[in-house]
Amino acid sequence: MKIPLFIALVLIAMSWQSVSAADPVVKSDNSSGNQVNQTSNGDEMTLTVAPQTVDCFGPFPQKCLRVKDGSTDDWTYFYSHINGFNHESGYEYVLKVKTEDVPNPPADGSSVKYTLLEQVSKTKKINP
Repeated sequence: MKIPLFIALVLIAMSWQSVSAADPVVKSDNSSGNQVNQTSNGDEMTLTVAPQTVDCFGPFPQKCLRVKDGSTDDWTYFYSHINGFNHESGYEYVLKVKTEDVPNPPADGSSVKYTLLEQVSKTKKINP
């Protein structure tokens, strides 16, 4: 009886660890819901931010930005925070951000810190 309980606890702990270790930018294929981790190799990156936040699930249910970087036309969920940026619903933004590695991040936190360098544009979008 103790061995099956131990195995169940180990499996639960492993699945929780894999969810909390995810990168803050996750690519989502709209047709299948599949997600692929995506990060930037540089210290600066340009992000396009969608006009509306969306419900998303990381370690807990939350609201996420949807972003595109220069290398793709696909919207991705952005689970992290951009220091210095305040999203206003109804506007699409183009932002230059600085990325920095976070040493020893918490288990449920991002390993990358994002800081706003420049708001390149802010465009009013009409809701569909």
